[in-house]
Amino acid sequence: MDVTSAVGSVLAAFGLSGAAGLNAWIPLLATAILGRAGVIDLGAPYDGLESTPVIVLLAVAFAADFVGDKVPVVDHVLHAAGTVVHPVAGALVFAGSTSVASDLPPVVGLLAGALVSGSLHAGRATVRPMSTASTAGAGNPLLSLGEDVSSAVLTALAVLVPILAVVLLIAGAYGLYRAWRRLGDVNRGRPART
Repeated sequence: MDVTSAVGSVLAAFGLSGAAGLNAWIPLLATAILGRAGVIDLGAPYDGLESTPVIVLLAVAFAADFVGDKVPVVDHVLHAAGTVVHPVAGALVFAGSTSVASDLPPVVGLLAGALVSGSLHAGRATVRPMSTASTAGAGNPLLSLGEDVSSAVLTALAVLVPILAVVLLIAGAYGLYRAWRRLGDVNRGRPART
């Protein structure tokens, strides 16, 4: 096994699972399509993502989530369901993308992916109600679109430049933490931290 490709695979997996924390369907769909096209190699049982019915199902789920996350109340229902969906998506893309190129045990890949995507989802799910309260929900569609774009960019970088995806993931997690702190201060009546 080539150490460079193994490290690249693990870095890509972190980027993809981080993207799944922002939008579960974009990295899953991208992984399925890229696996089908032969761009990435998904080992069994993750190669099942490459089947036509699964790709169609992922595309439909992506479209429904993309629209639903822009609609008040529906977005909160999707975020509640996301407490399960996002970690599962992160686990699948992490384990699937590392299953061939590294000797990482599958359970480690599944847990790492679930932890990365679940943590990022928890952060954004915490910020969203604060956004709802401070903007009366008007800012939520823009916030959702920003999450979708960030997930798409992170997915692309995870495949093309994995190290940059990890750096962006860390920066994004820090930014999410800072936003959470600022919104929390504003909602408690304290001046926002700078």
